Amino acid sequence: MTASVPPRSAIAPEYTWNAPSVFPTPADWEAELQAIQADLPAIKAYQGRLAEGPAVLLQAVDALQAIAKRVNIVYMYASMSYSVDTTDQVAAARYNRAQGLYGQVMAALAFFDPELIAIGEPTIRRWLAEEPRLAYLEHYVDNLFRQQAHVRSAEVEELLGLLADPFSGANNTYSLLTDSDLKFPPAVDSQGRKIEVTQGTLGHILDGADREARRTAWEGYADQYLAHKNTLASTLLTSVKQNVYRMRARRYTSTLEMALSRQNIPRSVYDNLLAIFKKNLPTWHRYWRVRRKALGVDTLHPYDIWAPLSQQSGPEVPYQQAVEWICAGLAPLGEEYVSRIRQGCLVDRWVDVYPNQGKSAGAFSYGAHGTHPFIMMSYTNSVSSVSTLAHELGHSMHSYLTWQTQPVIYGEYAMFVAEVASNFHQAMVRAYLLDQFSDPAFQISVLEEAMDNFHRYFFIMPTLARFELEVHERVERGEGLSADDLINLMADLFAEGYGGEMHVDRERVGITWAQFGHLYVDYYVFQYATGISGAHAIARRILSGVPGAAQDHINFLKAGGSRYPVDALKLAGVDLSQPEPVEAAFEVLAGYVDRLEQLTAK
Repeated sequence: MTASVPPRSAIAPEYTWNAPSVFPTPADWEAELQAIQADLPAIKAYQGRLAEGPAVLLQAVDALQAIAKRVNIVYMYASMSYSVDTTDQVAAARYNRAQGLYGQVMAALAFFDPELIAIGEPTIRRWLAEEPRLAYLEHYVDNLFRQQAHVRSAEVEELLGLLADPFSGANNTYSLLTDSDLKFPPAVDSQGRKIEVTQGTLGHILDGADREARRTAWEGYADQYLAHKNTLASTLLTSVKQNVYRMRARRYTSTLEMALSRQNIPRSVYDNLLAIFKKNLPTWHRYWRVRRKALGVDTLHPYDIWAPLSQQSGPEVPYQQAVEWICAGLAPLGEEYVSRIRQGCLVDRWVDVYPNQGKSAGAFSYGAHGTHPFIMMSYTNSVSSVSTLAHELGHSMHSYLTWQTQPVIYGEYAMFVAEVASNFHQAMVRAYLLDQFSDPAFQISVLEEAMDNFHRYFFIMPTLARFELEVHERVERGEGLSADDLINLMADLFAEGYGGEMHVDRERVGITWAQFGHLYVDYYVFQYATGISGAHAIARRILSGVPGAAQDHINFLKAGGSRYPVDALKLAGVDLSQPEPVEAAFEVLAGYVDRLEQLTAK
């Protein structure tokens, strides 16, 4: 018997993302793409004119924001269409065309920052004071001149803008290889039955009770990546070299400095996180021991990390029930907040819900100023899927409230704060479920979800962050790296994290870096760990009844990109420039381990 994944055409429309709300037909998308191309000369006509005064600057800002909004919608539509079915060749071609247009628009807008710098900060600030309609640009101007030393001439900026399309090649190749071309052998359960393994079904197999199914799924999945290790190493190292190129073109001393500087994040935030993570590795070592004893196995393997700890199967949670639980958990944020979520999930079709053949791995929330915040996921009626949906809805509400409040120029929030809103949702829903359902098996299921979440964000991601930093630094020094070098480095880091409590299959564990497309966005992964820390700090304020805490959080969500990320989080009462939130998150983790140990011992 083979459990199969349906083709895209078999998914009921009500469980697919609402593409017609963006463009009624692909022909309308095509018309808008061509219209944007036709309008680019009018944008470039502002080049060389900004110094004429505040009136021209106002016109240019309005025009640039308008075309940026339009191209973002065109790009988003193409990206979502491709992500939900990477085997759709028409969608793939549309996505490639959108990438090309995006690069053209970025090149056309590249004159803006260099011209403002040439005009000078005193003059620009005087114009902002003279023309009230420009006053909202104060943060943008502050951020621009803060980074003035790294903004190049208009000609160089144009060239760097044109690199957006060709430099996307490494990530595109990775995505096509892993989402479309890699075909995984079926898992085989303890009864000899075959189970189809895809990017969308692997997680469901790994959190199942059948150990043989888990082992064969995990090993077969890793082996396919190992079979392509040289290609995957080449694409990743190409991406790293592109980061190093940008670093040198913009005159930074390191890729990490470049990444942190964009968001005005102190280097100490990164260093503190990794230091606290290493110091608290014994908490993870204790969790592996608890898990091994609960499962009753002599040796714990990586494919046991997600295995259910209760002999009773976890509850089946239909999609509609998940939405109601999420809304109940978020009730402290007010009826307006939760009704928007319910409407988005059940009426406006924000969510592309179920697995289908060719669907991209994982889950994400994506949209643009002027569209719904859409979610791509593979819902499997499990507590884990409830958590994933809650997580992505956190991103969606962050985007929704930002777009409702901020202009286009501040419509994108920094990656550093992105994972706060999402993990906050999970923390709130988890607290609600633990409070409302006393059944030990259900409690174990919820705590398992919590540990899965912390494992991803507070174990995998910091480990990948250590890996990423080391790889970048080696490339910056001009050292050569092979696929085997990457595998050995990754295996060493995981061995330290497992602390002798888990069997380390060095090849299969070592290829983990190839299974995370996050590494194609430089220094993204560490922000998952800081994000979960900030999220639990905010949830603690609200659940403990701090006056105004819920509104503080909503104010943070509405800020979007109008403040530096560390400052935006201070609106919610959290200071991630200090180590305390990270330390406190490890206390939460330790508490979950304690609770699991007590429940499983019974």
